Amino acid sequence: MEDCLAKKMEITVSEAEKRTGRNAMNIQETYTAYLIETRAVESQSEGQCAPVDSLWRRYSEFELLRNYLSVTYPHIVVPPLPEKRADFVWHKLSADNMDPDFVERRRIGLENFLLRVASHPVLCQDKIFYAFLTQEAGWKEMVNETGFQLKADSRLKALNATFRVKNPDKRFTELKHYSDELQSVISHLLRVRARVADRLYGVYKVHGNYGRVFSEWSAIEKEMGDGLQSAGHHMDVYAASIDDILEEEEHYADQLKEYLFYAEALRAVCRKHELMQYDLEMAAQDLTSKKQQCEELATGTVRTFSLKGMTSKLFGQETPEQREAKIKVLEEQIQEGEEQLKSKNLEGRDFVKSAWADIERFKEQKNHDLKEALISYAVMQISMCKKGIQVWTNAKECFSKM
Repeated sequence: MEDCLAKKMEITVSEAEKRTGRNAMNIQETYTAYLIETRAVESQSEGQCAPVDSLWRRYSEFELLRNYLSVTYPHIVVPPLPEKRADFVWHKLSADNMDPDFVERRRIGLENFLLRVASHPVLCQDKIFYAFLTQEAGWKEMVNETGFQLKADSRLKALNATFRVKNPDKRFTELKHYSDELQSVISHLLRVRARVADRLYGVYKVHGNYGRVFSEWSAIEKEMGDGLQSAGHHMDVYAASIDDILEEEEHYADQLKEYLFYAEALRAVCRKHELMQYDLEMAAQDLTSKKQQCEELATGTVRTFSLKGMTSKLFGQETPEQREAKIKVLEEQIQEGEEQLKSKNLEGRDFVKSAWADIERFKEQKNHDLKEALISYAVMQISMCKKGIQVWTNAKECFSKM
């Protein structure tokens, strides 16, 4: 962590801007661009004011960066991006992805994504990521030239691997189940939170009605008027405070959402391991088949039914020269297959070692972050309850003075 980019560079997504332009299909569209600002830390420590470099990026460019990182580093739990469109909202919030409040929360999420990558011991050293932060022109061409899209595994192949792997790694199977359960639990938690926020909003705003009624009542009372007016004022202040409180609560919801999306990043690592295991098993199966063919040609016996065996019976046996030539080809293929199998075994072991090291790093991060988020959420709820008690305590004093 000493050499990570986050220690050497300040990274912020400082503002968002609504723009209009034409896309690749030459169709006019409205989109949001985000200003990324970076500043070197080293010169600041020496008492100098480092210049700020800045550039604009669209959300789709963040997506391209993350796709590149996911393909290039299959063993890493790549940090997720914030949601493209709002989910788990309550009635006061807009689900429109151009809504200013939503854009602001997404700006914070994009900054958090960059900081997560910049703090990662492996991802922070990637040249494409550094270019994303510092090189506005030509960045897309640079990332496409890496050919990462050709390395991306197809969904069909991934589906085959899921159902056809004969010896899945128990640890990755358990991790996959855990990520499914984590996503389910956090989804449910977010839905409950949205319902609670909805009811809180109603309760606070109803207190505004108390304020209005007390104020109207005070107008017709001489001795009680001041007390009622003061109590009404306390109720109005309490009712108005809900907007700030729910804005703070949305911040905690976004922290939970990050780990909702992290669950998919965990599953992605599991899928990539399944694909590697599937390729390994297919290579071993192919090698076994070739060895059997070679043995059958050498001994002249056929163990299993094959189209070639039926053909030789119908049209006569192969000449010794033809058989020798085929054996030679098969022996070369067997040697090549053994080397390939050895290479895939080594690659698989390296993948598992690297993946579990990163998964352990992720678990530590997750435990720390969720603990902090839940404690902060509890503190906020306690603070809200104290405010409610204080409002009614103040109201009681006002009523006592009447």
